Amino acid sequence: MKRMIRYKVELKSPEAHLFQVVLDIPTPDPEGQLVTLPAWIPGSYMIRDFARNIVTLSAATGQSSLRAVKVDKQTWEIEPCEDSLQIIYDVYAWDLSVRGAYLDTTRAFITGTSLFLRVVGQDHMPCTVEFIRPVGEKYLDWRLATTMTVAEAVFLEFGSYRAQNYDELIDHPVEMGLFSYAHFQIAEVPHTVVISGQHRTDLSRLCDDLKTICDHHVSFFGELPKMDRYLFQVLAVGDGYGGLEHRSSTSLICKRTDLPQQAEKSVSEGYRQFLGLCSHEYFHLWNVKRIRPEVLRKADLSKEIHTTLLWAFEGITSYYDDLALVRSGRIDQESYLEMLAKQITRLMRTSGRFKQTLSEASFDAWTKFYKQDENAGNTIVSYYDKGALFSLSLDLLLRQKSGGRVTLDNVMRELWIRHGKTDIGLREGDIEKLTCDLSGLDLSEFFKCYLHQTDELPLKKMLYTVGIGMDYFPAIDKTDKGGLLKEKAIGKSTVLVLGAQFIAENRDIRLTAVNDGGAAQQAGLSAGDVIVAVDGVRVGADQLEECITNTSSDKIIKVHAFRRDELMVFNVQPQVAPADTCRLWIRHEDKEAGSRRNEWLGLNC
Repeated sequence: MKRMIRYKVELKSPEAHLFQVVLDIPTPDPEGQLVTLPAWIPGSYMIRDFARNIVTLSAATGQSSLRAVKVDKQTWEIEPCEDSLQIIYDVYAWDLSVRGAYLDTTRAFITGTSLFLRVVGQDHMPCTVEFIRPVGEKYLDWRLATTMTVAEAVFLEFGSYRAQNYDELIDHPVEMGLFSYAHFQIAEVPHTVVISGQHRTDLSRLCDDLKTICDHHVSFFGELPKMDRYLFQVLAVGDGYGGLEHRSSTSLICKRTDLPQQAEKSVSEGYRQFLGLCSHEYFHLWNVKRIRPEVLRKADLSKEIHTTLLWAFEGITSYYDDLALVRSGRIDQESYLEMLAKQITRLMRTSGRFKQTLSEASFDAWTKFYKQDENAGNTIVSYYDKGALFSLSLDLLLRQKSGGRVTLDNVMRELWIRHGKTDIGLREGDIEKLTCDLSGLDLSEFFKCYLHQTDELPLKKMLYTVGIGMDYFPAIDKTDKGGLLKEKAIGKSTVLVLGAQFIAENRDIRLTAVNDGGAAQQAGLSAGDVIVAVDGVRVGADQLEECITNTSSDKIIKVHAFRRDELMVFNVQPQVAPADTCRLWIRHEDKEAGSRRNEWLGLNC
């Protein structure tokens, strides 16, 4: 029988948020064994230094203690020994996200990168993990949900699980606690939804909707990747949003009010957003987990791995996530266009789109997108939003130029066949070449302008080809994020703005960001300044907006603000609100374009 690396995970102290892991290595390196914890988790491109949460670490062989020396921020060297090696370490777990580890008296969650030390030189070795139920009466009904293969356990229960190697071990997050769960079937593969946190979800409706969306994605690619089970791990909280993909599961955080409520029939904006998130992560089963950049196939998790291809893996996925909702009939085309208009508006309100190309945004994810500061909107562009809108433009261009013969759908299916099923990684330029080869079109100028330069995307022109009108208007107020064109929603060009984002802070107003070239920036105001008065009168957040909108463009107002502990006065001349709010509408009069729109959106004529 092949010897295995064994981990035992105990919920040592939920009150102190401490896991204890016992790692048994049957054949350690005779020259001294190195063990290390990843610095980042695949799918989230930021150095997180998970090893900082290891509180204590000790090593022994039999009854003899061994010296463990830390050689860098995340690696330990254990002195040589002749027999098996055991390492015991405690991990502090208080990260309420989808990327780390969490433990309290109500719930536990781990990602492999945050908990399982890698045995250097033995990545190929099979592993087993035994999860020990916490001690105490209140934990008797706790369950455990993971897609790791069961060994001496059954699904949804504590016990032993196994993985073929370290790479597989760290790609199965684990949820523990008193969660709700429900099941449905896709392509003969069981799919399970577990929801932790307080909620009143209509699980039957949620499963019906998820089943329809998942069925659509499987039909899109022609097959489901090989797996024994798929798992949606959902944490319902008061305020939160996010997700992370894995090889046969996804970890999600959402507002509990975004989940479908009992007796609720309509699709709320929050539920629509949640379905889009689920759709996004499920699409990643193909695009990211199997179709992936060559540099990320066997990525070194101790340091940054740069690629210019994130626009394709996150951007294309962000295009298809909401598109799948309308194609699968979960939302109507008006709802889809409303979501699309908001996405376009987000891009238009980011002046960084003129300074950072889409390929640069991908490459700089580690240092810019995942480390945004108060000036981010002025300096970077989101490869999620612009990547999705680039994909939309490319899809509609392919449809137009090929007469509907070739679409981005065809490109994705071919990528699955050539790269996803073969595990051949993508290199820079491969997607552009494949798209040109499949379509027979010379798209070099398109990729040059919109991928490698900062030209504005041809959204208005492309949407026109499928019978959708588009234009930009000033925002009606600070809550206006774009949407469908309605007469009452057309903003007046005389609306004045400060050109800054701000939040209420007790009775004061703290600027969180100032826009390039805006009134606030030109007056010298900066992010972090605390506004206390306008023209000598104390104001709150709502009153500040009124002061700005009720003045005239030729009038100077005096803004009193604290910078650090110094009171300063700034002469601000409000500016006319920019036309950066997208409105879309269906051009019903163009029947031919309407037919193309129905084909694109998968609607029956």
